[in-house]
Amino acid sequence: MTWLISSHIPLAARTRRYLRLGQAGFLALFLLIPAWVLWLDPPELGSSRVLLALLWGPLWLPMMGILRGKAYTFAWANFIVMIYFVHSLTHLWISSGTTFYLALAELAAACLMFAGCTYYAKYRGQELGLKIPKLKDDPVRQ
Repeated sequence: MTWLISSHIPLAARTRRYLRLGQAGFLALFLLIPAWVLWLDPPELGSSRVLLALLWGPLWLPMMGILRGKAYTFAWANFIVMIYFVHSLTHLWISSGTTFYLALAELAAACLMFAGCTYYAKYRGQELGLKIPKLKDDPVRQ
């Protein structure tokens, strides 16, 4: 999927590893959520379609940027992955059986995505020359 990366600046090996890690975590969540909600453990109360829209819908927002390796998308996708952290931790606390193991898989995928997105955005941003100024160098504060 290297052909999807939109910049002409080559990726360092470390950056490529984090790109793959973030994409793997994203793909795992993207496949796990509908499988969980529709087939593996559908909700007992309420509509599985509504739950699917609430849980799967946010993953569609960063999809193209994650597939294309856009550092900015990887940075803001971390806000979305927090939904899956909270969802999985809640189920780990209150559930048992199949739901517990699905929540464990969701937590693992969310951790992969979070780590991959965080470090890919950092290292790719450095390669592209993007940076957030340090507080002492911030022209707004002076």
